[in-house]
Amino acid sequence: MSEDTAPAALGTPGAAPGQGGNVPIVRAEGLTKTHHGEGTPVHAVRGVDLTVQPGEFVAVTGPSGAGKSTLLHLIGGLERPDSGRLWLDGRRVDEYREARWAMLRRRSIGIVFQFFNLVSDLTVADNIELPALLAGASPRAARDSRAELLAELGLEGRERSMPGELSGGEQQRVALARALVNHPALLLADEPAGSLDSKGTREVLRLLSRFHQRGQTIVLVTHDARMASAADRVISFFDGRIADDATLGAGRRTAGGVSGVLELKE
Repeated sequence: MSEDTAPAALGTPGAAPGQGGNVPIVRAEGLTKTHHGEGTPVHAVRGVDLTVQPGEFVAVTGPSGAGKSTLLHLIGGLERPDSGRLWLDGRRVDEYREARWAMLRRRSIGIVFQFFNLVSDLTVADNIELPALLAGASPRAARDSRAELLAELGLEGRERSMPGELSGGEQQRVALARALVNHPALLLADEPAGSLDSKGTREVLRLLSRFHQRGQTIVLVTHDARMASAADRVISFFDGRIADDATLGAGRRTAGGVSGVLELKE
């Protein structure tokens, strides 16, 4: 296939787990990644096998330096594995070059980072609309999606604000809107509340839970067990390997989001 050929979009967001012939949205076999710097090489990911079904909310938890973020970056194509294979929605992607990964991320993968990564000299509206425009949406469609998300996330009236004028929690909600504006099949969240206070953490988790209840597939990386408790499956990651993979009890979530699972003090 030509490098200029756009990869097909991933499965439709909102699909139930196992829908579409039980094709996982993420399947990894033997992924490895070693970081080489000035000192001793760091074996961040060591032969990881992982499957995520459509509609799952998976939390990857473990201590700092365990390799959690590297694993997430491999799934999202932000880093390349040294060895192993990766499929997204049944299509092998580990051999994609950056141009094809960029197109796939624009169309099908939303990514939220710990430090927001908003463009500081663009307004809230422009930060959210930009990914939609890059993915080929019309200006009107981009505006409509942005307006819907700002209302959903409680940010109406902040369209013309600059990122520096917002609180940390508001900036992360803008980052979440930016990640969701193209209705991605897969949402990757890398320590999304790592720089927030308890109130901001609660806001982000309730929003993630709300979108998950509508069928959004989410893979969340966190070192905080309280954050992980909002997911319905928790993977414990240690020294570059999966140490445990547990499905939490069914029926924990309520219409109110994670409030019955996670209690953080003001």
